[in-house]
Amino acid sequence: MNDFHRIRRLPPYVFEQVNKIKAAQRAQGVDIIDLGMGNPDLPAPKHVLDKLIETVGKPRTDRYSASKGIAGLRRAQANYYGRRFGVKLNPDTQVVATLGSKEGFANMAQAITGPGDVVLVPNPSYPIHAFGFLMAGGVIRSVPAEPTPAFFPALERAVQYSVPKPIALVVCYPSNPTAFVASLDFYRDLVAFAKKHELILLSDLAYAELYFDDANPPPSVLQVPGAMDVTVEFTSMSKTYSMAGWRMGFAVGNERLLAALARVKSYLDYGAYTPIQVAAAAALNGPDDCIAEMRAVYKARRDVLISSFAKIGWEIPAPEASMFAWVPIPEKFKHLGSLEFSKLLIEKAEVAIAPGIGFGEHGDDHVRIAIVENEQRIKQAARNIGKFLKSADTTLHNVVTLKKVG
Repeated sequence: MNDFHRIRRLPPYVFEQVNKIKAAQRAQGVDIIDLGMGNPDLPAPKHVLDKLIETVGKPRTDRYSASKGIAGLRRAQANYYGRRFGVKLNPDTQVVATLGSKEGFANMAQAITGPGDVVLVPNPSYPIHAFGFLMAGGVIRSVPAEPTPAFFPALERAVQYSVPKPIALVVCYPSNPTAFVASLDFYRDLVAFAKKHELILLSDLAYAELYFDDANPPPSVLQVPGAMDVTVEFTSMSKTYSMAGWRMGFAVGNERLLAALARVKSYLDYGAYTPIQVAAAAALNGPDDCIAEMRAVYKARRDVLISSFAKIGWEIPAPEASMFAWVPIPEKFKHLGSLEFSKLLIEKAEVAIAPGIGFGEHGDDHVRIAIVENEQRIKQAARNIGKFLKSADTTLHNVVTLKKVG
């Protein structure tokens, strides 16, 4: 398998190592509390499920669907952008339905990337942001993930020292894994930078509705005047409506770029199953109370995570958005790195988390904790980890001894 060119370009999938240990423990009957994958545990809204059931089995719905999305779904997404962001989209030319935002990102990379093209990608960041371009033959140059003023001098250096000149810049706010949130002022500077350097701007807005400050919902970069000239933005129904397994997302923005994406997709898929698209349209057109309820659940979980972990001496920075906390590894474990620390937590505390190294080398001193279990399970995870931390000196001694023997 390693002889294949595209596979050779991909580093080992770090999360698979954690998943193997998790699976082995579960096979032995161990109850692992899984705070690793961002896999929503809440049910999809009832009115969405009702629409799916109503549509399944109707004449014609089992046939091939539309690769870029049925017209009603694209209209629903355009209307959502109008309501939420005040952004006007043409559903025929500026909206493409995707099989989740991950597929949209990967196929956009295929559409715009030539061999050796340089793309600027945050580090740490969600893996597809880098791997999508690597699989398409591109080259990745890392830039910071945090949306501060220091971001732009780092971008300038990246552009200046990249040969050939970069073709695109990826951003993701609210961020996975770091939970950073960008302001509209930051996006204004970002659009100006992209235009100055003739960069395509690819924005991942999958966590747009999962925020905890009701007064400051995360903006879209497309709210910036002129952003449409250079930008494609990706959203997903996975987190907003707990529809992760339905694989429903969108790419919106620049017509020329979306036409390229639609062309690639037309060769690769016939779109999502029609009843799923109809139900997704019902979600976007329906009441927002289910979204507010979802936010309230995650906010309560976030607060429990922070308070229960504080009791065991592990301080967790409070995320402003997303379903993740981006957490520094406790000092005495930093030397192990995030992968070994994550393995230890599964084996010794029966808790699974995501190692930061899986999101890029600059994430190796952190772990990502997903609030995808209920409050009682989160408290139990804290108790388990607390016991483990108390026995840490013995555990670390054994780990070091085993490594020396090995």
